[in-house]
Amino acid sequence: MKKSIFRFLAKINKVILPSFTKKQIDLSKATKLQMAIIGWRYYVTTNALD
Repeated sequence: MKKSIFRFLAKINKVILPSFTKKQIDLSKATKLQMAIIGWRYYVTTNALD
């Protein structure tokens, strides 16, 4: 059940949130909001894969 919720969230993230790898953003120059989005996407992705 938990895994299916995170897979659903991962699909929503892919559609709604911006991809910073395509923009080639430098992590040392990222704003706090951008870092929060990156962290959220990482958290959801790792839990969806487990």
